[in-house]
Amino acid sequence: MVSVAISRAERREGRRERVVATVGRDHADAALDLLELLELAWHDCYGDVSPSEDIVDDVLLVSRGRLDQLIHAARLAVTDWRDLKVAAERRRSET
Repeated sequence: MVSVAISRAERREGRRERVVATVGRDHADAALDLLELLELAWHDCYGDVSPSEDIVDDVLLVSRGRLDQLIHAARLAVTDWRDLKVAAERRRSET
């Protein structure tokens, strides 16, 4: 099986719909910029090009649709992704 590389721009566009649904169209570009910064930090910390889409989904969920909380969730993803998972599970149990 051949692995096909996906560009950062393609990942960004692939996430756009989920991001718009989370933070709204007015804040989507800023949120996508932040997720791009998350990718760069993730690569520096973990050596992977990007966090998994599960991690991205958890960041979006924990943000509760707010940019300030998205920043905190992205930082948490990089500093300790296990704590992000716990926060996401807590959030899921609230709904």
